[in-house]
Formats: sequence, structure tokens, C-alpha cells
Amino acid sequence: MATKDAPPRWDRKMQQRLARGEAAALGELYDRFASLVHALAHRVLGDERAADGITREVFAHVWEHPDAYDPKQGPLRSWVAALTARLAVQRLRATETAALAQGGQGSTEELERKVRRASVAARADYIVTSMPAPLRAALELAYFQRRDYRQTAVDLGVTEDEARRRLRLGLQLLSTAHDTGAPPEPAGPGGAV
Repeated sequence: MATKDAPPRWDRKMQQRLARGEAAALGELYDRFASLVHALAHRVLGDERAADGITREVFAHVWEHPDAYDPKQGPLRSWVAALTARLAVQRLRATETAALAQGGQGSTEELERKVRRASVAARADYIVTSMPAPLRAALELAYFQRRDYRQTAVDLGVTEDEARRRLRLGLQLLSTAHDTGAPPEPAGPGGAV
């Protein structure tokens, strides 16, 4: 996961460089977002090789369709995360459907539950990666390091009221992961994969 949100100017410049076919821009984008893409794909698919494949697909799509991203719609990081979630859920659905067709265990209802869980997980990851860095930092301290709001305030160098506000807003955003069964569509023209 990137440690800092990319400024909109960087996003626009990156898209312009990709549109010009600058291989160095793709390398820079890969260095910045590959761990995010791979982790999100792995979270949905639960398989290292499948996550590797999705990572390749995402960066190939970005390289082949740089104009599909619209900087006015949000950060490049969010668009890449949404694209990853969409491709990973599609891959999960296709893999599980093929397994069912070949006489595998389970039913269509079980497949839909599995896809739904993966979609919610992908959406939650997308929400976390897309939220402003101060909210994400507060949630990471509270969740991964088991800090309460007072400890979070000290660690972040903010007031206790501000720490509570950040945690509350972050959790409110995260609670929307169950609102829809599919990850958000990537923004911009050509967003559908």
C-alpha cells in the first residue's frame, strides 16, 4: 500500500506520460501500485498465482487504455484499485462457475455467496485504499496496532477529539462496503473492462 496519496497533478502527468507511450511511466506506476494491486487481488482470489495474473492484467489494461482514467473522477490510485477489484471478482466468478460446470462441489447459491463475500472484501479494501491518508492512518493504528482513540491521538500528534473524528469517519466509510455486491466501476470513459 502506498504511504501517501498521490497529488492530482501527479495523476494527470502520469496519465499523459502513459498516453504518450512512455515505458518509464509504466515502470513508475508499477513501482508505486503493484503491491496494492497484488494484495487486493490476493484478498479476493486467495491464490498467489491468480493474483499475479490479475496484477499483469491490470497494468496491461492501464498501458493499453491510459485514457480510460479520468483525473477529474478521482485519484489514479482509486481507479487502479477499482479496476483490480473488478477484474479479480470477474476472475473468481469465472473460475468458480467453471468448477461447478465440471461437477465440482457446491451450488450456484454457494457460488453467489462466495462471490458476494469476495466483492465485499474487495470493496472494503478499495474503500480503505481510497480514503484520505489521515483516516487510513487512524484506522491502521486502531485495527492493526490495537490502539484506542487516546493512543491513536498521541501516535498521530492530534487531539483526542480529532482522533475520534477520524476513526468515526473511517469506520463510517468502511461500513458502506456491504452496500453493494460489486466493487465500484472504474471512473472515466471506457471504465468497463
